Amino acid sequence: MKKALVLFSGGLDSTTALYWAKSKFSQIWALTIDYGQRHRLEIEFAQKICRQLGLQQKIFRVDLTQFGGSTLTDLNQELPQYHHVEEIQSGVPSTYVPFRNGIFLSLAAAWGEVLGIEAIICGFNTIDSPNYPDTRSSFVQAMEKAIQEGTKVGQAGQNIKILAPFVDLKKSEIIQTGLALGADYSYSLSCYSGQEVPCQKCAACLLRAQAWSEIGQEDHLITRLKKEGKIKN
Repeated sequence: MKKALVLFSGGLDSTTALYWAKSKFSQIWALTIDYGQRHRLEIEFAQKICRQLGLQQKIFRVDLTQFGGSTLTDLNQELPQYHHVEEIQSGVPSTYVPFRNGIFLSLAAAWGEVLGIEAIICGFNTIDSPNYPDTRSSFVQAMEKAIQEGTKVGQAGQNIKILAPFVDLKKSEIIQTGLALGADYSYSLSCYSGQEVPCQKCAACLLRAQAWSEIGQEDHLITRLKKEGKIKN
């Protein structure tokens, strides 16, 4: 396969997806969505990662704050905080942004159809991750079918695949996959608070810290922040 588009938020999972795509495809593009998320610093860092890798990136603006319904897009709502991973709620969390990944995949399909891509790569996963309904395999399959049914390339029998290679992996396994591909996570941000230094209280921070602990290594981001004197050793 030759051409692919990566949904690239700048987080740990999508950073791994970027490196994975580089190992599989001869030409890739990165699509980063600025949707009004409170952790918009990830967009700036996503740009840095793409520049380091020499990748073409498009940052697309779609204002989901107009809808609200999520603690990631409504600054009047407080982010849920926890002390331990075990405290993270089992249902759909307040950080769920209504149909976010459906919107993102639709945008990726539209741009991808113009680019002539064969696949959209995403870092969706369901293990060691908040319980988001739009990261499941069944959702990916449904969206792929919708793209096939609703695009010119699909009508011509040239389907755009949606590949979610990490959907059934633990977060520690996702990191290990990335490390084997030479991934650098020092500028990948996961924290929902919108700060460079992780809050270590949101679900994203706790799950990321647990994953690095499981593989017995220090998070590349933490290592960089220590070197820069932004957190204490």
